[in-house]
Order: sequence, then structure tokens, then C-alpha cells
Amino acid sequence: MSLLERLPKIFEQGAKTAEKLLESLDSHQKISLQTRELVYPRKQVSVEDLFRTTFIEHSNIANRLIYGDNLLAIAALLAGDEQNESMRGKVDLIYIDPPFDSKADYRTKVKLPKLDIEQKPTVIEQYAYSDTWADGTASYLEMIIPRLILMKELLSEQGSIYVHLDWHVGHYVKLVLDEVFGKDKFRNEIIWRRSYSHNDGNKFGAIHDSLFFYSKTDDYYFKPVFTPRSEEETIEEYPSICEITGKRYKSVSMNAAGQGDAKIFGDKGTLEPPKGTHWRWSQDRITKAIEDGVIFFTSKGTPRYKQYADNIEGKQVQDLWFDFMAISSRSNEGLDYGTQKPEKLLERIIQASCKEGGVVADFFGGSGTAAAVAERLGRGWITSDLGKPACMVMRKRMIDMNAKPFLYQAIGDYQVETVKSTLGKRFGVGDLAKIVIELYGALPLPQDNNPNKDRGYKGKTLVICDSPTKITGLPTLKKAQILRDQLMGGWDKVVVLGWNFASDIGHSVAQLNDSRLEVLVIPPDLMDRLRKKGSFEKLKDNIRFSSLQYLTVKHPKIIKGTQIEIEIELENYVLLSPEAINLDEANRKSLQNVMNNDPLALIEYWAIDANYDGQIFRSEWQDYRGNTDKDRDDLHVVRKAIIQTDAKEGKRRICIRAVDVFGFESEVEFEV
Repeated sequence: MSLLERLPKIFEQGAKTAEKLLESLDSHQKISLQTRELVYPRKQVSVEDLFRTTFIEHSNIANRLIYGDNLLAIAALLAGDEQNESMRGKVDLIYIDPPFDSKADYRTKVKLPKLDIEQKPTVIEQYAYSDTWADGTASYLEMIIPRLILMKELLSEQGSIYVHLDWHVGHYVKLVLDEVFGKDKFRNEIIWRRSYSHNDGNKFGAIHDSLFFYSKTDDYYFKPVFTPRSEEETIEEYPSICEITGKRYKSVSMNAAGQGDAKIFGDKGTLEPPKGTHWRWSQDRITKAIEDGVIFFTSKGTPRYKQYADNIEGKQVQDLWFDFMAISSRSNEGLDYGTQKPEKLLERIIQASCKEGGVVADFFGGSGTAAAVAERLGRGWITSDLGKPACMVMRKRMIDMNAKPFLYQAIGDYQVETVKSTLGKRFGVGDLAKIVIELYGALPLPQDNNPNKDRGYKGKTLVICDSPTKITGLPTLKKAQILRDQLMGGWDKVVVLGWNFASDIGHSVAQLNDSRLEVLVIPPDLMDRLRKKGSFEKLKDNIRFSSLQYLTVKHPKIIKGTQIEIEIELENYVLLSPEAINLDEANRKSLQNVMNNDPLALIEYWAIDANYDGQIFRSEWQDYRGNTDKDRDDLHVVRKAIIQTDAKEGKRRICIRAVDVFGFESEVEFEV
């Protein structure tokens, strides 16, 4: 059966997925967002200014960066929660730049310092995300359909959506958009020329992308956009010169489509518009325009008006966008992110389709261009991405531009929700554990020793898969040690595979100091990758269970006065299982070299909450690689921070969080 014949069934299935999620919004099992960090960007600010700031309650912060599956993120935004109301009908513009079904696996590049300062930095490449789908374009459409249906629910009555695609799937997605939004709500297919040439030997070069522009209703917001006109273009477009004013003008018709009434045109009397049309202007405007000599009559007595060149802002932008290109390696905007789009592209879209103070959303956030431009233009923003590297790039980008405070959020019970959305609600935690164990390359233990289906073995190694509903911490590790030593089989080693970890898990592993115990992280995007690859065998070749890590920080120094000064210094950073990171052998050696000689070079970002309440991390100070305002080394974060805060009675809880170049997060807490 051809894809065209399968389309109705694919759409029906996607609509059912969306319908189930919408039905769940009113239940006690609705999907929610968990705030991981409340970010107060402090790129370049004095200590006095920082602590004069009144921190905003997180319920009043609209801007957010969400990590996780965008289907679940959109559902959570529609549902709302105790802290944030539902966003249904409150988003004014959605721009998405989804994968193009290009059959490519994208990788991110990480620069690490070499020991010899005269050498160039080492560039490590790691897996970012796959644009390969198990059942080709059919799987791609199964992914995009429910998301588009839910996005429509987020849009305000004046809202619009722009979907950015290329030749791979654009024509199929256009059919889907017609079905979701209505063929009559299609406004434009915009052609963006992203490069000058692409010299293919056997076909014309593919140098453009398409953007499909739809509105939710007929009452949508749109403001024409203009670009400057050259003198030659002005002469060509406005060829006539007014004898009265000496200004350049062009002759424009007075009538437009749609039946209308007759109007009085000065000495010419009452004139009926041509059949099926109406006069563009009101009677008052017509009368004044005749007095001012703006309206004139052709030899046949037809009224027309003079549109003066200097009354128009410039050249009105049409649906062919040729005036800016994709980001090049020499661009000042470049963030070394493969699918990054130029700010001019988003600037044009936002200015045309979102009024100032409105809300812009991008659910395939990538490098964060939509959020960054929305911030600069005075719009609110919501962005999300499934990849940790992308979320780190976006978080740094927003801090770097001194954005307004924003929330960094994740899906509550993320793994449980992705299992439900991928494998169905009847699929149990034990069934998931069995899949994970097999993907690790182990076999399940017999049922007598495996009542919950969460144990397996690989040679003489016992493998335990923890539940996605639990936090893997010290008690779990001690239980794993007992099972290794007491469970029949004579095990040499035990491996614990976990989804969610206690913040001090790295320290717990170090404290146990057990060479026969290993703890690995199950990839958080495992379900998404399973959905794309389509089978265990295909996925086994690509999946890696990631390393745990831990950060050590010197005990904070307190200097008392009317205000207290807190000095916090990073001490060490350890990746417990670097061999688990998805790297080739050459890159792994480079990583090991940096780990042995300069481990803090692996820290991409760190932040401090000097008044941690144990619930929401408020990053009131942060630094990140590439921020040369605090020092001139763009391959290291600063290692020491001195912050001031008001004195308080009793103990103070300080929390330090760090994210490394691979997106792994670690945390240290102190009471002082």
C-alpha cells in the first residue's frame, strides 16, 4: 500500500493519540511540568545590583525552557498546574523547525582544551539526535500529527503557526496541516533561499526551504513587513511623477473583491463599483483624497489613486525570501549547532505574526533562535527540546543575552509518560525493565529470581534495572550489593541501570568504593529512539548507557558583616564511567586525557542558590564556558565565586549545580 493510501489511517491514529492526551488533562493523572531551575540571568552585573533585585515568584514567570518530549510538554502546558495556569488559547505564534526526515544522525561538537596551550582545542563529537524513522516517512507523520493537533489548542484566536520544512516531507505535512487547521486557513507557502548554490551533477541544486503559514481563525494578527528599497527599485515600482507635488507615485486600483455600495466621487457624481467588487475607501476618505488630488480618473473615467513612494515604509515583503542566507561558519551568530537558523528569519516571522507582549512558542527549540529573538523583540517565549545538548545551548544563550528570568522545566514522571505514549497505558514498569535489560545486552533472569522482571545477567554480571517511578540512591545501591553477594549464581559484579537519581548519587558511589558495583544512566530519550529505530537490534548498535558523575566543592567560606560574603570554589569533577559515553576511540582518548589532567574543563555551566529551600533551585549566580566577561578563558568556567547576601538567623542551605559538556547534571548541598 502506498503512503498516500495509508495517510487517512495514519492521520486517524495521530488524532486518537491527541484526543487521549486531551481527555487526560482533566484527570488526576494529567501530565505536569517540574521546575528544575528558576534562572535569573546574571551575565554581567555588580554584586550590589544583584542583591538589590527582588526575586520574582515562579508562578509569575511566563518564559520557559522545557526539557523532554514535546508531545508531553505541550500536553502539560495545556493542562496547567498549581504554579502555572493552562496555556490553552494563550500562545500567539508557534514556529517549529522539526526534523526533515533526512535519514541523518546529528552530532554535537564539544571543544575541550589541550594540555599544550599552543595546540588547538580538541573537538569531541557526540550523538545529538536521530532524524531516521523506523517506518520512514509514515513514522515521521505519526510523530508530527498529534503534536500539530495539540499545538492548535495552544494558539489564541488571533494566533498563527509557521512550519519550517524542506523537500523531504514538506508536501506530505502540507496535507496534514490542511486537515488540522483547515485548507481555508492556509495563508502562505514561503520560499526561503538558504544558500546561493548547490552544484549537483544530475539535478537542479536544492537551495531553499519552505515555511507553511496557517492561522487558527480568520481573525488572525498580521502586520506587513517591509525592507528598504534601492533607488532603482523605487523608480521601477513608482514610475510616475505627480505634477502637483513632484513626488514619485504608482497608480493603484480603487476597488477590491467583494460586492459594495456606490460612492460619490466629486464632480464625477455617484459611481457604482465594478460588478463583484467594492470601493476600498470610506466616503469621507474619498472626498478628502479628491480635494488633495490623490484620486484621478483614467481616460475611461475609472477612478484610481496615487500611492506615493514616500508614504510606504519600503518594499513590502512577499512570499519569496532571498535577502538573507543560512548561518555560515563565519557568522557572528554561529553557535556550532548544525540546524541553527538565522535571527533575521525569526525576526521577520515574529514581527509579522505576533504583536509586542504576545507569546511565541517553538517546540523543536534546537539552538534557541526563536526564544532569543522573541526576548529581544519584547515577546514572551516558550521553547522545548528532547536533547540535553540543545537545552544547554539554549540556557547559555538566554543567559548570555541577559534575558528576563525564566524557568528551566522537565516533564514530571517523564519516563513513565513516554512509556505510556509510546507503548500504551497497559504497558507495565516490569515490561519496560525487560526492554532496558535486553537493550543493555543482558538476558532476563528466570522468573523465580526475577518476580518484577527487573533483573538480568550478562556473563557473570548481575544487571538490575530500577523503576522510572523511583529515585536511585544509596539504599538502592546497598540492596544491589546484597543481591550480588547473596543471589544464587556467583556474581562477579552488579550493574544498576537507573532513570532518576538522588542528587548525591555520585558521592554515594564514591563512598561505597566498590569496584564490583557500577551505576549507569538509562538514556532519557530511549523511548523516542526506540520509536524511530523500530527494533531492538537497530537500537542496540546506537545506544549507550551513560556515566554517572559527581562534583566536589570546597566548603563555603563565610565572611560576616552587615551583609555576608560567601566564597564558593569548585574542587573536582569526576565521570564515573566515561567508557559509557557514546564516543569513538580517538575521542574517548582525548576525553580521558582531559579527565586526568584538567577535569573541571568538563564543566559547561554551574550555578549557585545561596538560599536554597530544597524545592526550587533559584540560580542567582551562574557562569558557563564561553562567557568571557568573568575571565578571558572561553574553554573553562571560573572556579571560584564570591557572592553577597543578607545575614540570616540559623543555618543557611547552599546548593551548587553543575552541568557538564555532555549534559550530565550534578549537585552539591551545604548547610552553613
